[in-house]
Amino acid sequence: MPEQQNIEYKSSWHDDYLKWVCGFANAQGGKIYIGMNDAATVVGLPDQKTLMEEIPNKIKNLMGIIVEVNLLQDDDKYYIEIVVQPYSVPISLRGRYYYRSGSVKQELTGAALNEFLLKRAGHTWDDVIETRASFDDIDERTIKIFLRKAEEAGRLPDIDGLSTPELLEKLRLAENGQLKRAAIVLFGKDPGRFYPNTFVKIGKFEDDDFTIRFQETEEGNIILLLDKVIRQLDHSFLIRNISFVGMNRVETLEYPVTALREMLLNSLIHRNYMGAPTQLRVYDKKLTLWNHGTLPEGITLDRLAKSHSSYPRNPILADACFKGGYIDSWGSGIMKIVDSCKLAGLPTPMFEEDGGGFIVRLFKDRFSEEQLQQLGLNERQIKAVLYVKEKGKITNSDYQTINSIAKPTATRDLSELTETYKVFKNTGFGAGSIYELIP
Repeated sequence: MPEQQNIEYKSSWHDDYLKWVCGFANAQGGKIYIGMNDAATVVGLPDQKTLMEEIPNKIKNLMGIIVEVNLLQDDDKYYIEIVVQPYSVPISLRGRYYYRSGSVKQELTGAALNEFLLKRAGHTWDDVIETRASFDDIDERTIKIFLRKAEEAGRLPDIDGLSTPELLEKLRLAENGQLKRAAIVLFGKDPGRFYPNTFVKIGKFEDDDFTIRFQETEEGNIILLLDKVIRQLDHSFLIRNISFVGMNRVETLEYPVTALREMLLNSLIHRNYMGAPTQLRVYDKKLTLWNHGTLPEGITLDRLAKSHSSYPRNPILADACFKGGYIDSWGSGIMKIVDSCKLAGLPTPMFEEDGGGFIVRLFKDRFSEEQLQQLGLNERQIKAVLYVKEKGKITNSDYQTINSIAKPTATRDLSELTETYKVFKNTGFGAGSIYELIP
């Protein structure tokens, strides 16, 4: 059996493997086989009796946990099985915390460690009382905006006549007269005074990803940031497309406001507030939004664009935003982004985990190199599409020339581009075939 999330093979024992034990204990548990190679073949141990005493004692003394250590035999070769159960409390090794994720061991540090320790203590970041704050730090103007939105949604009944402290208690944003962190980031006058990375950075970049033309920073609570960022994009970063419906002039942004709004809401509500600020990059042909915090357990990238249950990183914050009518509680934000782009005739957005965070990419050009690679085109076909974007058309002979290939290969590639990928349309016949892009 190959190595997987809860199985590890080691040919011999080294004390460094105690980190794997710690990682399993902090995750879903697992088994470590000592005396077996990566192909799950028993290679044997010359010192199995000594290890049977040393391993459980070291684990108990250094981590304070008990594991099952079994001596097994295959023909005349011995190997050891270490069975680690998952623990509901955090387990450390010499003051360090490890976690098994997928098939790798990771040391938890910084924001990831804080989040892990909070979770093991039965808390989330947003549910912690902020002892430095008082109700004077709450922005009453934002409360009024929220209440108008909540009334439209009809999800927050029986609030007439409630004072701000009573309303926040009802929303579980306060407890026993004290504010929680969620209340500060949602309604605070100045969230950055308490949590310095609550702002959103917006930059206009060249296509090389490094050269920045100009940048802006927007600060404030979530309710105000949502409008501030959209307004900033509209005024300084995005171009308005102009069209006419009858005699009426219609102006629309390069990207649908619904998609931009959902991206921002997802980032501001589900981000890791102990990490880096939200970063929005605008390019000539694409827009990306990076947010600190990877996907929660139970959600994978291939499930994002499908209906799925919601696993919010900040459940108190997410629940308040749902009751206020800002989000849906069924994990449909990603689907709204995809659907709104499709309705606007834009390429399908891309979603990735990147650099300890999550990134959403919107595209204006469905024939960009990134989009063509995602579609599955080979290098020859991508070169041909880029050629047609510049020249307007391509023939079989042109295709052979630019790719230095024979006619059968060119014919097969062009057939795929026409019939399989629906990128080209054939406006001729036989030797006179001319291939153009499908709008």
